[in-house]
Amino acid sequence: MSETNPAVTGAAVDAAPHRYTAAVAAEIEARWQDFWDVEGTYAAPNPSGDLAGDPELAARPKKFIMDMFPYPSGAGLHVGHPLGYIATDVFARFQRMTGHNVLHTLGFDAFGLPAEQHAVATGEHPRITTEAAINNMKSQLRRLGLGHDKRRSFATIDPDYYKWTQWIFLQIFNSWYDDEANRARPIAELVAQFESGERALPDGGSWSALSAAERAEVLGEYRLAYASDAPVNWCPGLGTVLANEEVTADGRSERGNFPVFKAKLRQWNMRITAYADRLLDDLNELDWPEAIKLQQRNWIGRSEGARVDFPIDGENITVFTTRPDTLFGASYMVLAPEHPLVEKFTPQEWPEGTRDVWTGGHATPAEAVAAYRAQAASKSDVERQAEAKDKTGVFIGSYATNPVNGDRIPVFVADYVLMGYGTGAIMAVPCGDQRDFEFARAFELPIRAIVEPTDGRGTDTSTWEGAFGSYDAKIINSSGDGVSLDGLGVVEAKARITEWLERSGVGRGTVNFRLRDWLFSRQRYWGEPFPIVYDEDGVAHSLPESMLPLELPEVEDYSPRTFDPDDADTRPETPLSRNEDWVNVTLDLGDGRGPRAYRRETNTMPNWAGSCWYELRYLDPHNSEKLVDPEIERYWMGPSEGRPHGGVDLYVGGAEHAVLHLLYARFWSKVLFDLGHVSSAEPFHKLFNQGMIQAFVYRDSRGFPVTAVEVEERDGAYYHQGEKVSRLLGKMGKSLKNSVTPESICAEYGADTLRLYEMAMGPLDVSRPWDTRAVVGQFRLLQRLWRNVVDEATGEVTVVDTEPGEDTLRALHKAIDGVRQDLEGMRFNTAIAKVTELNNHLTKVGGPVSRSVAEALVLLVAPLAPHVAEELWRKLGHTDSVVHRDFPVADPAYVVDEAVTCVVQIKGKVKARLEVSPAISDEELEKVALGDEKVVAALAGAPIRKVIVRAPKLVNIVT
Repeated sequence: MSETNPAVTGAAVDAAPHRYTAAVAAEIEARWQDFWDVEGTYAAPNPSGDLAGDPELAARPKKFIMDMFPYPSGAGLHVGHPLGYIATDVFARFQRMTGHNVLHTLGFDAFGLPAEQHAVATGEHPRITTEAAINNMKSQLRRLGLGHDKRRSFATIDPDYYKWTQWIFLQIFNSWYDDEANRARPIAELVAQFESGERALPDGGSWSALSAAERAEVLGEYRLAYASDAPVNWCPGLGTVLANEEVTADGRSERGNFPVFKAKLRQWNMRITAYADRLLDDLNELDWPEAIKLQQRNWIGRSEGARVDFPIDGENITVFTTRPDTLFGASYMVLAPEHPLVEKFTPQEWPEGTRDVWTGGHATPAEAVAAYRAQAASKSDVERQAEAKDKTGVFIGSYATNPVNGDRIPVFVADYVLMGYGTGAIMAVPCGDQRDFEFARAFELPIRAIVEPTDGRGTDTSTWEGAFGSYDAKIINSSGDGVSLDGLGVVEAKARITEWLERSGVGRGTVNFRLRDWLFSRQRYWGEPFPIVYDEDGVAHSLPESMLPLELPEVEDYSPRTFDPDDADTRPETPLSRNEDWVNVTLDLGDGRGPRAYRRETNTMPNWAGSCWYELRYLDPHNSEKLVDPEIERYWMGPSEGRPHGGVDLYVGGAEHAVLHLLYARFWSKVLFDLGHVSSAEPFHKLFNQGMIQAFVYRDSRGFPVTAVEVEERDGAYYHQGEKVSRLLGKMGKSLKNSVTPESICAEYGADTLRLYEMAMGPLDVSRPWDTRAVVGQFRLLQRLWRNVVDEATGEVTVVDTEPGEDTLRALHKAIDGVRQDLEGMRFNTAIAKVTELNNHLTKVGGPVSRSVAEALVLLVAPLAPHVAEELWRKLGHTDSVVHRDFPVADPAYVVDEAVTCVVQIKGKVKARLEVSPAISDEELEKVALGDEKVVAALAGAPIRKVIVRAPKLVNIVT
C-alpha cells in the first residue's frame, strides 16, 4: 500500500527548481559515493606502517565496529536487512567525528546450503550464483552510503580466505587440552610426554610399542579436533548430518523441515567441551545482553554432582547424578537407546523370572532392544523428554548392582534418557523423580522412600500419587556398608556419600555439562574441504601449510545423495567422494616418508567455520604469510582497561545466533589465544542485538499470502482485487509477498531518507512495523533542512554571518548535547527527534539562518544522513569532507535552562505554574510555592498535612 509523494511531483519542481527532491537526492548520493570510493574516505589505517608516519592519527583511540556476516541471498535485500548495517554505520561515523580511528567493513559468509541447493536444481556452479548474489548485495549496500573500508572486504569462499580457515582447523587438530595448565597445547608436546614416560598411556603400556595406527587412536582421545563414531543427527532428506543446534525442537531440520534421526556415523568433532568452564566464566567480563549470556549459560549447562559406577557382568555402567544422596533409592537403571553398552549387556535369552511387562512382547532381549531403538530414533529429543507422554522402554535382560547396598537392579533402555546429557545412563530413583516414578509404576518396579515427606503422605509409597522431592526433607532408609545418611539434610548427605564413593573406589565428585562436542562434518559440496588425508592404515594426516588452500574440485553432481526423508536406515554419500582423481592422491607431506598414496577426507566443514574467525581477517586481509600480524591484532583487539579479554569494540546482529555462531567463535578464539596466535581470548567484547523490521502479511480466504502493495484499505477492512483479506503483523520476506526493496524507497525518496526512517522507527533493540506511508515524514525533514541552507528558487546559500539569538543558541546547544549523548548510546530515534526539533525551531524563527548554526546542524545530521550533509557542507564553502570533521560540542552555559516551569498541585489538581531556576532546592521551592498568590487563594486557610517537593518541576500539597 503506497501513495504518491506530493513533494516530488513535476509541479513542485517547476515552482522550486532547487528543491530537495528524489532526483536531487539520487544525483547527490551517487556523486558522493563515488567521491568516497576515489578518496578512500573510510580506509582505516593499521598500526604497522599507516599510523607510523602520522603521530596525530596514531594518538587517536581506536574503535572496531562490526556487523554479523550477511549471507548473500539470490533474492537480494529487503528493507529489513540493512537495519543493523545502517545503525553501525551511523555509530561508526559518529565515532570518527569524535576523534576515533574506526575500522568498519563488511564481508560475506558465502558457503552454505542455499547456493548448493540451487546448484543441485539447475546444475549451475554454486560459486557463480554466490558471486552474483554478492555483487548484487554490494550494489544495494553501496546505495545506502555505508562507510565501509572496502579494502578489507572478502567472502569466505575466496581461497585465500579459506586457506586460513583450513590452517586454523589444523591448529585445533594438532592441539590438546592440558587440564593442569588449563589451556590448549600443541599435540607434539603430548607425544613428547608419552615418549619420555612423563605421562602414562591410558592402558599403562609403552608408547614405543604402539603401531602408528594405535598411536593415532590414543591421540584421537586428546585432540581438540577428532573423528569418532558417535550418535549424530542424520537427516536423509538433506543427505547430511546436523549439529544439535541445527535441529528444531520438534526433531526436524532447521533448513528444509525434514525429519532428523539418531544414527551412529564417523564424523569430525570439535572438543568444545574442554572449554566449558572458561566459556562460562569469561561471560562475566563481556558487555553482552543478559538474555544472551543466560542462553549460553543454559546451553553449556554446568552442574555439580558425582559419577557412580554400577557393576554389571564384571564391568561398570557409569552414571552422573546431581543427587548422589539418593543412591539408596535407586531401584533400576536406564540407558539411552543409543548408549554403546546396550548391545554388550543384552543377552540372547530373557533371564528366569523376567516379567512380561518388561519385555515389550518380544521373544528375546535383542529383538526387544532393536525394535525399541528403531522406535526411539524417529523421535526428537523434545518428544522423548515430554513430561506428559506415557513412559516407554524395555528391559535389556541384565541386572546391575547398586554399589551402596548391593541390591540387584534391572537395566532398561528408555527414550526419556538422552545420550547427549551426562553419561547417557541414569540411576532411577522413583520416589524423588516424577519421570522415574511414572516409569516404575508402569513397569511394576519398586519405589523406596528415602526421604521423610513433609506433606503428611507418610512413607508407604504404594499410597503415593506422585514423586516427592524436597531439599528440606531429612534422609531416611539410607544406610549401607560403611555409610549412613539417615537423619541428614541433603547438602550434608551429598558431601558424606561423595566422600564414601571416592574412598570406596566406586565413584567420584565431578562437574558435568550439558554442552556436547561440536559436530563439524557435513556431507556437502559447497563448504571448506578438510586439509586431512588418510594413509593405507586409515591414520589421519594434516596437510602441510605449503599445500593450503586445498581447493574444491569440480564435480558433476553437487548434491549429497538424499534419501526418503523417513528412512532412518540410510547413510550419507558425499559429492566429493565421486571425484576419484581428487580423492586418491600421491603426496609428499614432508614428514620424511616421501611420496605415498593417500585418500582425502570427503566431508566438508559446516557453514559456521568461516564465521568463527572473520573478525581477524578484517584486521589484516591481504596477509599471505600469517593469519594476522600480531601488532595489528593487538592494536584492534588486544585487552585493555575494561576489556580484560580483548575483542571487537561493538558487534551488532540478531539474537538468534546466541548458541551457534557466538559460542563457536568464542571457542576458536580461545584456542588461538592459548596457542599464542592472538592476544584476545574473546572475539567480541560488546554485543548489541538489533530488533527486526516487521511488515503486515495479508492472506486470502485460503490462508495464502497476497501481494501487500496491491491491498486497499476501506472502512477499516482490507481488500485484494475485491476480495476481503486478513492482516497480521509478521516477518518481511519474499514468500510472504510483503517485501519492500531498498531500491524502491531510494528511488522514491533517496537513501538518506531511508536511513533516517529506519533509525527513527523506534529503539534499535526492539522490533518495529514497516509503514511505507510514514517514510515521507523523514523526507520532509531533509527538505526543511535543505531550505534552511539553500534557496529553492535560486539554489543560492542563504545563511548569514551574524550571531544567532539567545533562544536559537539554547536550542542549538541543547540539541548538540542531546544528539551527542543519544548517538553514543545508540539511541538513534531520539537523536533524530532532537535534530527535528532544532530544525523546526529554525523554520519557526524564520529568516536566514546563522552560518554557525547551519554548520553545526549539518554536522549533527552527518552520521545519520551523510550524503545531504556532505552536499550542504560543500555548499557552505568547505572543501573537506564531513566524515572526519569534529562533532559539535555543546556549551554548558546554554544547555541548562535559565528557568523551568514548576507545576503546583493541591490535592492532585494544578493550581499554579511557577517559573523557577533549574538549580532551586527543595526547601526554596516549597517556600516559593506556599507564598504564591494563586496557591494561597486556593488553600483558603486549609491546614496543610504534607508538602511533596520534586525540585525543580513539581510541588504537591496535601491538605
